[in-house]
Amino acid sequence: MNTEILIAGAGPTGLTLALRLARMGVAFRIIEASSGPGQASRAMVVQARTLEFYQQLGLADELIERGIRIDSIHYSEEGRDIASLSWGDAGKDLTPYPFVLSFPQDDHELFLVEQLKKLGVEVEWGVALQRFEQQAEHVVATLSRGGVEEVCQARYLCGCEGARSVVRKQLQVGFPGGTYNQLFYVADVALEGPASTNVYLHAGKHNMVLMAPVRSSGMQRLIGIVPPELDGHEGLTFEDLRPGAEAMLGVTVGKANWLSTYRVHHRVAEHFRVGRAFLLGDAGHLHSPAGGQGMNTGIGDAVNLAWKLADVVQARAPETLLDTYETERIAFARKLVETTDKAFEGMVGEGWRSIFLRNWMLPHLAPVLSHFNGFRKTLFQTLSQTRIRYRDSAISEGHVGDLHGGDRMPWTGDNFGHAATLYWHVQVFGEASADLEREARRAGVPVLSFPYSALAKSNGVKAHAAYLVRPDSHIAQVMEHQDPHVLLGFLQRHGLTLAQSGVGVSSA
Repeated sequence: MNTEILIAGAGPTGLTLALRLARMGVAFRIIEASSGPGQASRAMVVQARTLEFYQQLGLADELIERGIRIDSIHYSEEGRDIASLSWGDAGKDLTPYPFVLSFPQDDHELFLVEQLKKLGVEVEWGVALQRFEQQAEHVVATLSRGGVEEVCQARYLCGCEGARSVVRKQLQVGFPGGTYNQLFYVADVALEGPASTNVYLHAGKHNMVLMAPVRSSGMQRLIGIVPPELDGHEGLTFEDLRPGAEAMLGVTVGKANWLSTYRVHHRVAEHFRVGRAFLLGDAGHLHSPAGGQGMNTGIGDAVNLAWKLADVVQARAPETLLDTYETERIAFARKLVETTDKAFEGMVGEGWRSIFLRNWMLPHLAPVLSHFNGFRKTLFQTLSQTRIRYRDSAISEGHVGDLHGGDRMPWTGDNFGHAATLYWHVQVFGEASADLEREARRAGVPVLSFPYSALAKSNGVKAHAAYLVRPDSHIAQVMEHQDPHVLLGFLQRHGLTLAQSGVGVSSA
């Protein structure tokens, strides 16, 4: 069976890639070696940037309804709050979603599978990628289903199969990094007394535990480090971990539903693209659980690549556009791994810097900093991934004020969630010029006009400027004067023939 795109792996990354491609009318197959969606879950946190991506598909509200909205995160020590961050205050002017959503990965995957079924797409469970061969115009992949092999020909192959990626290994792409010494555990537990709706994080020498509510089970999810003296302990149960977890969090656990242990790696692949094959999610990068970034980063990879594949496959862009996937996402992945590694070592390490951080900076400085708007805003932007930008990308041009090509298009209160934002489009704040609308219409680029508001101004948007926005809601080009020749020049330089998208011109 032949297809345009073969997606190997049906975790959140592969499912998101499939969902975006389906909405853009691209033919694909999505295969998964497992017999069905995951039954266990490590990833819990859905960040604001991920919710913005789901808003483009009209799915954010339903996802939020299924999860638990968490407006604040607390750093605690033996049940005593040291510092807290109120997401609502920190991000209220930055995004429609100034909170963290607690939604476990297994439920998340089921949600995405449901959305694909509504579009007539079925995940091919129990189908494993065995090997593949790249040719000039396509990839020939050998798949296995129940011990029976079949051949699939696809224009592009996307490896979303996690840390043991067959795609990465066959491409012989290096995966430098290391493995943390600590053994992690994840457990679902019921607390005695009222359930907590907050997130609590406790860190100390050799130890860390995070507690977050889980709506689907009505329990609390604990993610923590197995004490060194219990690492390697045969038949480890939650009863072995109970005393330490209860003391750190200041809670009493009534019962434990399940427990699993695992090791954590910190690695970034040397390449995210080799020919017609791509690496996404854990196949391309692994990092500590600090900050709840892993699953969200994989979803960000999928969103970045999906529209580029669609534009190339549907003849709106040259194949060179696909080169920007690696340059944009690998730079972010390397920075993220470096940052989360430092944060994790700071929380649980043994060196004097870690001890100084835990014993002095966090107890004394964090409560003070948490009251400064600038600090809270920067921390929110970093953790929520709304600060990601691609200013050095080959398809990022121009700047006006603090906004540059490659930046995320700021939220202005009413400019997110329109159907046209799944495609290239122009946003204007104020009245769009007749020349710009006419030439944009001919080029197949919708023009969305919004009132210029105080929120737009505070987030760096300039009145009457025009912003050419990519399908992942990052700015490609900033046009200070709504000059249609600047727009057309950009499209011509990058070989974009967007009139084939079939998206009309509209005003908000």
